[in-house]
Amino acid sequence: MGDQDEDLGAFDPNIPEEGPSAPPPGWLDDVHGYQGHKGEGDNPLCPPPPAYTPQPELNKNTVVPDVRVPTVSEDVAREALLKFVDSKWRYSSKPARNLIFKELKPVIVYRYRLETYTETRTSSWQFEPFNGQVVDGPQYGMSPPPWDIPMALPQRFSDRVEKVRVPHSSIVKLCHKCNGCGRTRCSHCHGRGQKRCTFCHGHGRTRNKRCTSCHGRGRKRCTFCQGHGFKTCCVCHGSQNLLHFIQLTVTWKNDISNFIPDRQPDFPDQKFEQVTGDPFFVDESVLVYPIQGFPDQEICDVSTKMINEHLNRFSSTSRILQQRQTIELVPLTHALYTYSGKNFNFFVYGVENKVFTAKYPSACSIS
Repeated sequence: MGDQDEDLGAFDPNIPEEGPSAPPPGWLDDVHGYQGHKGEGDNPLCPPPPAYTPQPELNKNTVVPDVRVPTVSEDVAREALLKFVDSKWRYSSKPARNLIFKELKPVIVYRYRLETYTETRTSSWQFEPFNGQVVDGPQYGMSPPPWDIPMALPQRFSDRVEKVRVPHSSIVKLCHKCNGCGRTRCSHCHGRGQKRCTFCHGHGRTRNKRCTSCHGRGRKRCTFCQGHGFKTCCVCHGSQNLLHFIQLTVTWKNDISNFIPDRQPDFPDQKFEQVTGDPFFVDESVLVYPIQGFPDQEICDVSTKMINEHLNRFSSTSRILQQRQTIELVPLTHALYTYSGKNFNFFVYGVENKVFTAKYPSACSIS
């Protein structure tokens, strides 16, 4: 034990201190078509070439068919209210069963939705320990441009991310962390393999007694490097070399914008987000065109506005693969009724016949 402890503290000047965790600027040469990387982890955008960017045709519009507004019967409205009341423990079902309907007023509510499905490509330098694996480097040819690398398209309008190595971009270099040594000097003991005892502050004695923590030596084995003074490099894992390569990240994303005109001031529009409607009009193409001649002019206007916004937002950074615009008729019925001689009202909304009411009558007895 004593001989082993005497070995502690042997300082090897050939073992380097830890270098940076990422390659320093200029460590790697630029690869044609992938310039602009400032360092490891930097992920610059690769805008699509003009040939990949669809261009809209001038003065092209879309016509929407007429639609019939659905009505809700008294039985359906009462059943919807009873179901709503049943979910509220403070409410009695008695008013819902005994109320008298005065009027059921259907409200025409359209929801416009625009979906733009895009593909975005970014690239970044990555590395892994080199252990003799195949190196697909520039000796096999030039790396293809980002948008020339073939990728299998996922299901349309579904979000997905794929990562792939850029062909012929690989290169082997000495590890920047350990400078090719495979080991780095322990930063906790500065390569000595031992540290001053914290109990006796290196004196070997406490209160005129031999320190029981370090057995009077004044120093202790470094627990971080197990007394060796060095650690296996955490970047190359001792392999001394790293395989660098450019990684292409391909992101497919469906961006959705919704709009519902405010047609009933007493009904909170955010409630529509919880329900579905009847999609009576669906238009899908690489690029869709503004709606024209629809009875609700606000839908026509917002269609033009959103299509332009999506085109401006996505065409410069991403490839637009497909667009889809939908008009849903979202059922909304304003039910007016009396109970115990007082006037009340509630709304039935969505295909699910959900209920919203600002005020519900109380009953004298819970039943």
